[in-house]
Amino acid sequence: MRTSKYLLSTLKETPAEAAIVSHQLMLRAGMIRPLASGLYNWMPTGWRVLQKVENIIREEMNKSGAIEIKMPVVQPAELWQESGRWDQYGPELLRFTDRGERSFVIGPTNEEAITDLMRREVTSYRQLPLNLYHIQTKFRDEVRPRFGVMRSREFIMKDAYSFDVDEAGLEESYKSMYDAYTRIFNRCGLTFRPVEADSGAIGGSGTHEFMAIAEAGEADIVYCTKCDYAANIEIGKPGIMKQEEEALQELSVVDTPNASTIEAVADMLNLPLHKTIKAVVFSIDGKVVLAIVRGDHEVNEVAVQHAVLGSVEPEMATPEELEKVGLTAGFISPVGLQQTEEFAIVVDESVMESYNVCGGANKKDAHYVNINPKRDFNVEDIIVAPIRLITDDDVCPTCGGALEHAKGIEVGQVFKLGTKYSEALQATFLDQNGRPNPMIMGCYGIGVSRTLAAAIEQYHDENGIIWPRSIAPFEAVIVPINAKDEALMSTSQTIYTALQNAGVDVLLDDRKDRAGVKFKDADLIGYPLRITVSKNTLENNEVEIQIRKTGEALPCAIDSVATKVKELLQNL
Repeated sequence: MRTSKYLLSTLKETPAEAAIVSHQLMLRAGMIRPLASGLYNWMPTGWRVLQKVENIIREEMNKSGAIEIKMPVVQPAELWQESGRWDQYGPELLRFTDRGERSFVIGPTNEEAITDLMRREVTSYRQLPLNLYHIQTKFRDEVRPRFGVMRSREFIMKDAYSFDVDEAGLEESYKSMYDAYTRIFNRCGLTFRPVEADSGAIGGSGTHEFMAIAEAGEADIVYCTKCDYAANIEIGKPGIMKQEEEALQELSVVDTPNASTIEAVADMLNLPLHKTIKAVVFSIDGKVVLAIVRGDHEVNEVAVQHAVLGSVEPEMATPEELEKVGLTAGFISPVGLQQTEEFAIVVDESVMESYNVCGGANKKDAHYVNINPKRDFNVEDIIVAPIRLITDDDVCPTCGGALEHAKGIEVGQVFKLGTKYSEALQATFLDQNGRPNPMIMGCYGIGVSRTLAAAIEQYHDENGIIWPRSIAPFEAVIVPINAKDEALMSTSQTIYTALQNAGVDVLLDDRKDRAGVKFKDADLIGYPLRITVSKNTLENNEVEIQIRKTGEALPCAIDSVATKVKELLQNL
């Protein structure tokens, strides 16, 4: 490929709307261009990277025995109504009607569609197991698209679905996909960790997220320094933190004017945060849920959802919902409160092991001091559960080792779905005895566009992207110092042809721009190797090969360039 016949469009300045490195560099390197909020045109350079990621995925999926298909982007509403997710999924599900007033959705995922396909095509155990996958554009109507393709509304996903006759088969399929994902992300050059995770709206009995380690990640993960334990902080298993036992003091009320946060109360009363409790109020499935943790801890929303058996993700309760159940924002505790059909109380386990703590008095500008939960809470009428997030003071729940915290970008996830969708959509097969059984399903997703962004977050410097060779848009770029010099261009063409014949994915930058411009673009776009052809090098019948990753510049004889480039690429 020559730049004179290629759409290469870079930016000198960083667009103001780009907040993270991958978004900034994808825009500057001419990989994407915005069309609307959360919607992007993929430019030739970005599309080449996407295709390389897709090819790696295809190769490993095919190697695992999965079979590629293609399903429609648009799905009929009846399938989502049949599965129960029409009402559960929320506003991210883009719904519309056609000219015949029939309801459809733009698919954010394909559990319903694939299950419908399989219930039509599979009748006997002899046809199982099967694992079908496709790579498709998806759409989720994000309330706040941000971070470029990291959280866009339209994105590219690989989904796969396994169908087995029993749980043992599912375990085998799950492990096969887990291993395939490990190979895929290794080949893409990512530093990642598989972590235990929550199944969320998709459901199922078990799941792992594949997290690319990066500061720009929106997920918090914990991992053990001694064993293999790793988990999304949302499902991390915090231990019970017991306070030293104290004599129970008399419960009393103190005035706390305008102190509506627990930090303000602790400061006003000169208390350490661990001697306070705080309240966070959610709305889950139409019920108001009061969650109580220590003042120095944070509430785990996923754990709260599980504690009340919620089917949808928690949302913060509105002032109207608080008023409906008689709660005073900023001054809430479980003291004197009882659960109802519309109101639930969930208290963290560590709170129940506290003594003489401070919490809301359930009236404006007032707090209780000397709350003793086992004495002052209606213990038979509350839910006690581990609903706090893991802290730096926690230890590994598996081996007791020290835990480390990191930020992660979710690039893939594998689920044990079981029969959630096959039962709802009546996707059955006849067993050896002729009896119908629901198919046992697994689900396996990879964010293709997100994998690309994660690689940039991990591999960049102040000058631009540093691509792993496997997914670089081009493996090498040839830069003649002066494109108007016939001798330089003739030599560049010779090298270009030799590299093409050697199977190297190479770009010849034949633009008539200054050498400095082409050098900056090469660093910005991040080609693994840059081959510079100049008058000085030609005098010695050589060129200069620079390694983007290290900055090392190596002289190389012209007739040895192809061999040297192939050698260098092996380690990039």
